[in-house]
Amino acid sequence: MKNFLSLSAVIVGLTLISSVTLAAAPLYEGKVVRIIVGYSAGGGLDVNARVIARHMGKYIPGHPTLIVENMVGAGGLILANHLYKVSRPDGLTIGHIIGGLFLSQALGQPGVEFDAMKFEYLGAAMQEYAVCAFAKASGITSIEKWMASNTPVKMGGTGPGTFVDNNIRILRAALRLPIQLVTGYKGSADVRLAVESGELAGSSYGWDSMKATWRKALETGDVVPVLQAVPKPFPDLPNVPLAINYAKTDEARQLIEVGLHSSGIFYRPFILPPGTHKEQVQILRKAFQETMKDKEFLAEMKKANMGLDPVTGDELAKNVAEIFRLDPAMLAKLKDILFK
Repeated sequence: MKNFLSLSAVIVGLTLISSVTLAAAPLYEGKVVRIIVGYSAGGGLDVNARVIARHMGKYIPGHPTLIVENMVGAGGLILANHLYKVSRPDGLTIGHIIGGLFLSQALGQPGVEFDAMKFEYLGAAMQEYAVCAFAKASGITSIEKWMASNTPVKMGGTGPGTFVDNNIRILRAALRLPIQLVTGYKGSADVRLAVESGELAGSSYGWDSMKATWRKALETGDVVPVLQAVPKPFPDLPNVPLAINYAKTDEARQLIEVGLHSSGIFYRPFILPPGTHKEQVQILRKAFQETMKDKEFLAEMKKANMGLDPVTGDELAKNVAEIFRLDPAMLAKLKDILFK
């Protein structure tokens, strides 16, 4: 009798699961899901989105086609505003932006027309911690040479409030480094080209992106990592110093910890427009997390030299909420550094 009841329970469970899957299938069967990246093609976010798009469809009931598009401008702000104000909450549009824009909202950056607390968060494939790297030809091949430079060192940015600009501005303020920020590039791919042409000396952005998109120059030594803006060293950069170790005051350490370390978890979010139906949010969240374990996806990420440190949608939402609980004095200091 017990065996019969157990078997019945299993059958009922499987039936319920099948019913949910069949009900979800019509939502996406024959549909196209767009992943829109807020930066130019060829950059770290773009590459990441395209790898995910090639595998995620198999985990969405109905197996829709996933395509990647680019909506460039204002360091991702144009896309963030578009997702919030224009995109339909139909589960067919996913945005991939830089989470630094959420900090921009908390700091009152002009041009922000979204409420980060109302986006739906799918997850992130990796956390984002930055490395400062320079062209060997610039002469900046160590932190000591950088600090000793008699003239400001030109570093490329992608717009106010973006991950790249925030890194550079906070490091300049906290460590008093000689930096001239040249911002407005459409993405890290454009920054790389400017460095390679000699227009810039270097930049500061995510190490995983840098390894994937600047691989050859790093291998040949034409581009040299000189500083890590991370809580602990990357395993493959054991001899590159940490920025926090050069902070000479408590305020400088706090700026690095709050502005660079704590925010790393939500810097590469995949998000949905506000009001997306909860059922679709859960379907896409589950598909995203299943993709993170897919063998073919993992193999392609490894081949592309991209790291993987997944974050769930719930974790992203929780960490974004923490931004709006920061001490007002720290927010005021960050605002002064990042937008003046």
